[in-house]
Amino acid sequence: MVKLRAGVIGVGHLGQHHARLYASSPDSMLVGVVDHNHSRASVIAEKYGARPFNDLLDLLKQVDVVTIAVPTSGHYPLAKTCLQAGKHVLVEKPIAVLPIEAQELVELATRNGCILQVGHSERFNPIMPLMRPHIRETALFECHRLGSYSERGVDVDVVLDLMIHDLDLLLSCNPGPIEDVRAVGVSVLSSTNDVANVQIQFQSGCVASLTASRISPKAMRQWRLFGSNGCVSIDFQSRQGVIGRRSADHGLTPMVAIEEIQAGDEEPLKLQLESFLYAIRTKSRPVVSGEDGAEALELAHRVLSAMKVSEQQKI
Repeated sequence: MVKLRAGVIGVGHLGQHHARLYASSPDSMLVGVVDHNHSRASVIAEKYGARPFNDLLDLLKQVDVVTIAVPTSGHYPLAKTCLQAGKHVLVEKPIAVLPIEAQELVELATRNGCILQVGHSERFNPIMPLMRPHIRETALFECHRLGSYSERGVDVDVVLDLMIHDLDLLLSCNPGPIEDVRAVGVSVLSSTNDVANVQIQFQSGCVASLTASRISPKAMRQWRLFGSNGCVSIDFQSRQGVIGRRSADHGLTPMVAIEEIQAGDEEPLKLQLESFLYAIRTKSRPVVSGEDGAEALELAHRVLSAMKVSEQQKI
């Protein structure tokens, strides 16, 4: 089997790992990398047996697939260039800054017969496939994604930086049409919101409460779900899950039977990249398609709009 020739655009904190995984995958070979920091590109290229390119168009002539791992503001123009060149694209989350940009990328990928996958890596967290079968008839979602402050990612609001993960995961659980969105945000250290809370009401009656923060002293990535049949708890950091089921009481006091689940230590980014390469090989829809990324971004902008309404009501 001929290996797919891969390139990475942006080899900083996350892009360097895409380069590592392409270089080590039996399905791909890392041909080259591009970064605005040319010395950084040279270091990563040498480390993984590839070539540093100063010009993106030169790289695109040599590859079949690319990962785009630059700041969010660069996702749309770079993905557009790559798709126009007929390359398969894995773009880090969020797919773009604006929904209209995301939709254009989706249409461009379809028109050019390219696979477009979005890097919502939490979908590939090993705990998710184990817990997903237990996420049904949920009445209440509680989601917390907290992290410490970093200059990386602050070119966009915390909703697009962190909460977008949970918005994508939430939509992947098929909660149905949205009835109402209410949200508040707080700017502390950056020019955009660093903390956000949103309440999403679905037509089914289900309610989702999501909190994201990039100024917290302690990291947390947890979900708690409640329904008439019991509850589910997911810790994405420890990859642990807890299932609480209502047990038959037989006239006695109702009880909740607890089952604990521990997922393996597989690297989500590796699983994500393998899924991307598989979708290209089989010409199948990616696990996180461009359409999925566009839908999550659309909801993120509904959250941002709700924040503006909340802010105006304070005046």
